[in-house]
Amino acid sequence: MIVKMCGIRRKEDAAYANEVCPDYVGFVFADSPRKVSVEEAVRFRKDLKKEIRCVGVFVNETSAKMAEIAARVPLDAVQLHGDETEEDIRQLRSLCDKEIWKAARVKSAEDIQKVQMLPADRILLDSFSKEAYGGTGRTIRLDILKEAEITKPYFLAGGLNTENLKDILDEIHPEGIDISSGIETDGYKDLEKMKKIMEIAGGNNG
Repeated sequence: MIVKMCGIRRKEDAAYANEVCPDYVGFVFADSPRKVSVEEAVRFRKDLKKEIRCVGVFVNETSAKMAEIAARVPLDAVQLHGDETEEDIRQLRSLCDKEIWKAARVKSAEDIQKVQMLPADRILLDSFSKEAYGGTGRTIRLDILKEAEITKPYFLAGGLNTENLKDILDEIHPEGIDISSGIETDGYKDLEKMKKIMEIAGGNNG
């Protein structure tokens, strides 16, 4: 299974990532407690092992800005975690040669059908929250995933942690997982939790 660990924002986080070697790490460029500057992302990217790929997370950002940041860091993929449309994705693709991932905040099976229609390279299914676009720690409803006709490989996000991941993966079979608050203690990345997630999910298959 592919593992993405999101919200890398300190030198220690990059060191922990090097120790556990997830397939991807995520840098959050949208408003969030985990937000990093472009300069910080550039530094962390240099600290990371070459085999760890980097994803930039954006919410309703302009295509030009995302393409600029993707080239500068550099990123391997751009994750759209807001209300981006098919036209937004096509515009970004015309400016950027990186993979484009699109996240959906899932309230119903219809939300999954809609995101599958978009011209993204990967889709990510996250729990819905009125308060934020992601990183809330809220778990996605598994009954919706089972009900939906999911035809594309997808990443699962939202409320995953060391306590619930094994049970969730016994019920559903995503291509990968995207985890952030579930590998933190008091808001900071926790090496032991990161190790545990890699034990449960495997990784290095992306």
